[in-house]
Amino acid sequence: MEITKIKLAGMIDHTLLNPAATSKDIITLCAEAREYNFAAVCVNPYWVSLAAEQLAGSGVAVCSVIGFPLGATSTADKVGEAGQAVQNGALEVDMVINIGALKERCTDIVLNEIRAVVEASRAQNPDAVTKVIIETCYLNREQKILACQLAARAGARFVKTSTGFGPEGAAVEDVALMRAIVRPEMGVKASGGIKTAGQALAMIRAGASRIGAGAGVNIIKEMNK
Repeated sequence: MEITKIKLAGMIDHTLLNPAATSKDIITLCAEAREYNFAAVCVNPYWVSLAAEQLAGSGVAVCSVIGFPLGATSTADKVGEAGQAVQNGALEVDMVINIGALKERCTDIVLNEIRAVVEASRAQNPDAVTKVIIETCYLNREQKILACQLAARAGARFVKTSTGFGPEGAAVEDVALMRAIVRPEMGVKASGGIKTAGQALAMIRAGASRIGAGAGVNIIKEMNK
């Protein structure tokens, strides 16, 4: 499968989740996203309104993170955070699952929490997209499969590898496994440690349909070489 730089750019969530980011940094992020026609910018909830203002009419979506980066907040907190993010202009939300609950096989808790976030997002905007971060570095193969299955049952649109804050990021073998489980019906977002065009293309060939990266500009520039 041949991936052009234009197609690759349209698969990148241009990401800035640094807690020390300022409004100037977010404005720069959005300007880069406009210039390169990235799929979305991914920012912390505080910056959603500013990003939405900067990207109005551009075709670049605003994505925000929910329950980030640990996933250990309450369901009520995640629901409130997701609803407010979409109300403020986010079209996509990337939520972290309750990792401990998944590892203990509390499947109803995980399923209902994902479903609640999906519903809260869609209540604000019927087109809102929920991506479920399963944080693969903490899970064994069986748990990764279960997390993908629960995300699909709950109505999420994507499963996502990583927050980028764990000890490991995206791995090609995890992307391939996730794609095999969710099949074509859902998207797979590879995120965490993707800094080069080669890494991004490897993830896409393994089945990723979206790439989360803070190095989006460098990745596209590398495609020009």
